[in-house]
Parts: sequence; structure tokens; C-alpha cells
Amino acid sequence: MADRPYIVGNWKMNGTRAMLSEARAIDRAAQRYMKAEVAVAPPYTLIHAVHREAEQIGVGAQDCHPGAEGAHTGDISATMLADAGAKFVILGHSERRGAHGESNDLINAKIESALDAGLRIILCCGESLELRDSGKAEEFVLGQLRASLPKIEDAAERVTVAYEPIWAIGTGRTATLEDIASMHAAIRKLLDETYGPEQSAEVRILYGGSVNPDNARDILSTPEVGGALVGGASLSAESFLGIVVAASEAEDA
Repeated sequence: MADRPYIVGNWKMNGTRAMLSEARAIDRAAQRYMKAEVAVAPPYTLIHAVHREAEQIGVGAQDCHPGAEGAHTGDISATMLADAGAKFVILGHSERRGAHGESNDLINAKIESALDAGLRIILCCGESLELRDSGKAEEFVLGQLRASLPKIEDAAERVTVAYEPIWAIGTGRTATLEDIASMHAAIRKLLDETYGPEQSAEVRILYGGSVNPDNARDILSTPEVGGALVGGASLSAESFLGIVVAASEAEDA
């Protein structure tokens, strides 16, 4: 597994220039807690501004269009994101799959475009409560990944997987540690099969689903959890940094 835990804040559709103070505070703290790799994905309007402010944290985007350019009103290409200072892009998030009807084929096209633009990707996967209760969660999640994991030569070096049980996003609920460990182990096995064990070890598997300072240390100490994709708790430097500290403590444990 890649050396440091990866803690990524997804600001979703939140943030104006007033939020730059939070980004600065996160960046200053990340310089003190070097045992974790810290990044944020602000809305498009703040990517360049956060990139200019940041000395330590990574800056990324929450989505991209699969095309490089063209008549796509309101869309943003991966090339534009890279030009604005983004180093990675989140793709396949459940909110995009659900609210925007994104298919695996569309996500694959976005992945290809992002990699061509030199971006790293965070590929999201996760199941609904209905699938979890039916006992088909693992089958569904692995199916998403089989359909979307890029197969290019250096893919393992540029891919992070984020497991986000849909029923635990923004609800205050989290999967049990046993459930998290079981799903992450299944994902690791698939990564081993896809890239080979040596290359697979480069891919971190994040957990995303109501991670907060109170539960972060236990989650981040769970086998095969290589970090966290954090939603609401990343909007406040204080709460987000609680998770960063927990990641550093888990690394020491």
C-alpha cells in the first residue's frame, strides 16, 4: 500500500472566496502533519485560487467532461482543470451516478480524458442500502470497479479507489468496521487481479461515508483503509484537521 494515508476533502457545491481562509488553515496544518497526504477538491470556481494559496495540500476537482474541448455549454474539460492547477479529479461519485445518471461507459470516458490530461483520479464506488441489505453489496461494488478501472500501463500509480456506501454519505451513519474491512479486502483482491500485487500496492483505497474526527481513527486503523474521502467535515478546517490528526495517529499505531 502507498506509504501515507490520503485524506481528501470534497467540498461539493459549497464555497465562495470566503472559504479560502479555511483552505489556508488546512494547508498550514498539513505542513505540521506530514505523515498524512492531504488534499481538497473545491468547486470549479475556487480551484485556481486554492492552488495559488496552497503550499502543501493537493488541489483537485470534483468532475470533468470526457471531451477535450467543444460545444459543451457549462462543462469543464480535464485539460482546463489541469490548467487551473488541479492535480486530480474525483470521478464516479454516487451523487454524479445518481443525480446525473452517469453510466460506467461515461465514467470510463472521463477517466481516459483525465489521464490523458495528466491528472490522477479518485474512482468512487459504492452500494445503496437496498443492495447492502440484499447481500449483494460486494458483487455490485466489484462490478462497478471491473467496468471502470483503467488498464493502461501506469494506471496503478495514478488511481485511488474510494469506497463510499451510499447510505452512509451525509447521513451520520457509517458502515461497521467489519463491513469496511470486508469490502476493502474484496477491493484489494480485485486490484491484485487487475494490476498484479506489486502494482496494486500503489493504489490506496479510501473510505468515504460520514467520516468525522470522532470515528476517523478507528476507520483509518482498519486493514486496507488507506485514507478517507471526506464530505461535510472538510468544510471546516477544525473538523477536517481532526481527521488529519487521526490519520497521523493511526499511522503511528
